[in-house]
Amino acid sequence: MSFGAGPWPGRRGAGEAFVNSLLKLSAAIDRALGIIARIGSWFAVLLMMLVVYDVVVRYLGVPRLFGINATQLQESQYWAHTILFALVIGYGYRRQAHVRIDLVRDRLPMRGKYLIEIIGCLMFLVPYCLVAIYFTSDYAHRSFQEHEVSKSMIGLTNIWILKSFIPLMYALLGLAGLSQLIKSVAGLRGQLPDELVHDTIGGDA
Repeated sequence: MSFGAGPWPGRRGAGEAFVNSLLKLSAAIDRALGIIARIGSWFAVLLMMLVVYDVVVRYLGVPRLFGINATQLQESQYWAHTILFALVIGYGYRRQAHVRIDLVRDRLPMRGKYLIEIIGCLMFLVPYCLVAIYFTSDYAHRSFQEHEVSKSMIGLTNIWILKSFIPLMYALLGLAGLSQLIKSVAGLRGQLPDELVHDTIGGDA
C-alpha cells in the first residue's frame, strides 16, 4: 500500500527503482548479519562447555587440560560471552529481539511507526554507533600497542583481541540500523514486501 505519490511519474519511477536498489543492499546486510550470528551462536555452545567444565573441575577434582588455571578458565567464559553478544547483536536487532517500551507507538498508524523507526535510526542509533566505533577502536588499538594482559597475573593475555570485538559489535549494530532505516523508508513509500513488515517495525505490525 502506498502512502502517497508525487505529481511527477518519471521521478516517482526513479525513486522506486532507487529504493528497490536499497532494499537489495538491506537484504545483503541482513544475510551477512545472519551468517555472523550463526557463527556467534557457537560461542554459546563453547560458553556452556566452559561453565560445565569449570564446575566439574572445581567440585569433582578432574585434572585441568592444557595446563589452564582456574583464573584463565573463568576469564575464557567472559571472553566467550562477550564474543557471543558482539556477534549476534545486529541480528537480534534486525529480528526485533530488543526490548521496546511502546507507550505511544502502538497507537500510531503504520506511517507513524515507520517515521519513528526512521527518526530513531537517523538521530540516535546510527550516529551513536559511529561515535562508539570511533572511541572503542582507539580503546582496542591502545590495548594492542600496550600488549595489555589480564589484571590477574595468571590470567589471559592478548586482551586486545577481546576489546576488538567491541567496535565490531557497534559496526554490526550500525549495519542493522542502516538495514532497518532502508526498510522503514521503503515501508513509508509502500514498497516494503509484506514478509518484512514485522521485522521492520515489530509489535503486531
